Order: sequence, then structure tokens, then C-alpha cells
Amino acid sequence: MKFRVERDVLADAVSWVARALPTRPVVPVLSGLLLHAEGDGLQLSCFDYEVSARATVPAEVGGPGSALVPGRLLAEIARSLPVADVDVRTTPDMVMLTCGSAEFGLVSLSRAEYPALPEVPGVLGTVDGGLLATAAAQVVPAASRDDTLPMLTGACLEFDGQALTMAATDRYRMAVRRLPWDPALPLAHRSVLVPARTLADVARTMAPGKPVTIGVAQSARDGARAADGLICFDGGGRRLTARLIGTEFIRYEARFPAGYAASAELPAGPFTEAVRRVSLVAERGAPVQLAFRRDVVVIEAQSDGRARAVESVQVRLVGQDQVLSFNPQYLLDGLTAATLTGAGAAGGHPGDQIRLQFSGPARPALITWVSGDGETEPEPSGDEPADGTGPGAVGVATSAGGDLDDPGALPAFRYLVVPLRGVAAH
Repeated sequence: MKFRVERDVLADAVSWVARALPTRPVVPVLSGLLLHAEGDGLQLSCFDYEVSARATVPAEVGGPGSALVPGRLLAEIARSLPVADVDVRTTPDMVMLTCGSAEFGLVSLSRAEYPALPEVPGVLGTVDGGLLATAAAQVVPAASRDDTLPMLTGACLEFDGQALTMAATDRYRMAVRRLPWDPALPLAHRSVLVPARTLADVARTMAPGKPVTIGVAQSARDGARAADGLICFDGGGRRLTARLIGTEFIRYEARFPAGYAASAELPAGPFTEAVRRVSLVAERGAPVQLAFRRDVVVIEAQSDGRARAVESVQVRLVGQDQVLSFNPQYLLDGLTAATLTGAGAAGGHPGDQIRLQFSGPARPALITWVSGDGETEPEPSGDEPADGTGPGAVGVATSAGGDLDDPGALPAFRYLVVPLRGVAAH
């Protein structure tokens, strides 16, 4: 095998594929990254029976062939190469890389036990890469990192007609994003549970305007719910597959309250940055307190005996004064994710607002992004939440400009966060 490739192209592709390599492979050979040169391209891939990644890049191929090399080492080498084209050639037991005055030799790994890449599952449809990346970035932070509860480490993808909905939760917050997509065929409702890490990798690579094909292979015995199946994201010369999590997701729509009694509107940027600054002094587990007083909200946090921070932001409050306390990181994740929808549209607008709707410190609170071009969501109602939530209820963050009953409308984002109980005002 012999080929030449641009240094930055190689480094980017190797880095992306290497992220899918297992940390502790059950078989040492699964730590390898497969190089295959043919025609006018180079294909880089890996597979550990759970996740596979494949990237195809242009290359000047002088001699076709394949080689398996240590994946993480190749990624480190590719990042450190000087700015010059990279020449790669194989010897009977080595892979030689030359870039400028730098030369590396990597031992070729045996391919006898290395698995073939999985077959591409049937195509469900396509979605804009930018929308998919934004949606993944909004939903993934709400997924759990505790592997003892596999269902919570995944993101639910629901395909329903021309709408694709993503949802994730770690029991303390929940993120839901709906976006339009183009099904390949008339499609009945279908739901799959995807590892959140897979969506995170998708978010890092997909670009606006480039279609991403989604395919799902489901187990024949499970009907509309996929168990022991496979999902594939393919776009921009990169393909990522992952085994689905074989369990059902919670009925998340039932967790959203029906109405709120009060409403506060705040400037999106200043409010988010104020929360970010104040949270710097909050010790682990300490809350950020939001005290709404007529035309101002006072944001406060402290660490016992060491520091205290207070900042105020102008607010338009309709209803009674309120004091609410939240985990600062959970609150920031929701605010940041909600504003991503606005930032994705020409950088947002200076007049973008965050709307916080609530019915008390232990009742659900709804945070809504309102576009600075005048788009708004309905005013709050005085109805009690349909689920009768009390202490320990959740807060909700959404993005305006979307109608969840209309798949053709702009995408909508909602974020639930559990308020901290029994936190006294300072």
C-alpha cells in the first residue's frame, strides 16, 4: 500500500475515527485502526462489535492495499506532524509515515481476528446535518453518565411522519428537541434508544446544508421498538454505527406540566452570562437562587465562609414575586441549549429573550427562548399542572418559534430541570 494525503485531512479523519475506539478492548486487536487505500481515496475505520466509525478522504493512491495500525497512537502522531503532505507506505510488517523531515514506523497488527464492518441498515430518511448537530448538542447533556442504568445513558429518537424527536434524561433534568426530516418512505411511528455518546460524536462532525442519512436495523422479534439493533448516521464522507440500547424509554411527554400562573421575561444573553458568573462561587451541590422582585431578578450564590456573588438583571414579571433555586450547571445547560436554536439562525437577535414561567418554588417552571424578531409563545395560563406536581417538581426550558403539533414548523426545544428542595433564601 502506498498513498499521499494532506496532513490536516489525515489528522482530522484519524481523530474522528479514533474517538470510537474502545478504552478497554476485550481483544487487543480491536484497538486498531484500519487503513484502506484504493482508487483516489483513503478509508479509515474501526469496529469493536458495538460502535463502528468510517471516514473517507481524498488521497493520491500509488498502490492499493490495507493495513491495521494502533489507532490512538496514529491519532497522536497525525496531530503532531508538521505542515506538509503525508506519505504512507507499507513494508511486510510495518507502516511507514513520512511528513517533511519527520518519519514514523508503526507495527502492522494482525487482521486475522479483526471484524468486518457491519452492514449498512435500511435507510429511514435524511435530515439536515446542521439541525441534527444542534439537536444532538442540546439533548446529549441531559443524558446520564451512570452505566448502571443503561436506559438513562441513551437518547430516544422517535420517527413520526416528517418529524424526528430526540429526548434524554438523567432523572434530574430532561431535554427534548423536535426537528423536521425527510423520510425515505411513508413511515409509521418508530422509536429507538441510541447511546448518547454516539449522538455526541455525530454533533461534532455534521455541517449545515449537508444531508445526513439515518438507517436503522431492528430485531425482527421486537416490531416497532428496536432491541439488539443497529443505527447508522452517514453524511459528509463519514459513517457512524452503534448498537441500540435494548429497552424502552420513559413516556417523557407525560412529564410536562399543562400550565403556569406567572411569567418573567429576561434578556437571553445577559441573563445566561449573569447565571454563569454567579455560579463560579457555588460549591458542589450548592444552588443558584433566582429571586424575582417586580422588575428585577436577583441571582445569588455562595460558598460557606469563602465567597458570595450577587447580580441583578432587568425582568418583566407578570404575577407574584417568586424565589427559585436550581443546580447551577443544570440551569446553565438548559439556558445554553435553549439559546442554541436562536444562535443557529444568523447568530440570533439582540432582542432575544428568556421567558420563565412558574407557579411557585416547588412547582414546574418553564423557560422559553423568544426570538428577537418578534416570534413568541402563548402567554402563561393560570391552570394548575395536569400532573398535580408539588415539591420536587421540575423546571422546563423550551425554544419558541415551534409548534410541536406541526412537523413543518421551526424546531422546538424543551428542557426540564428539578429544582432543589428546602433551600432557604439568603
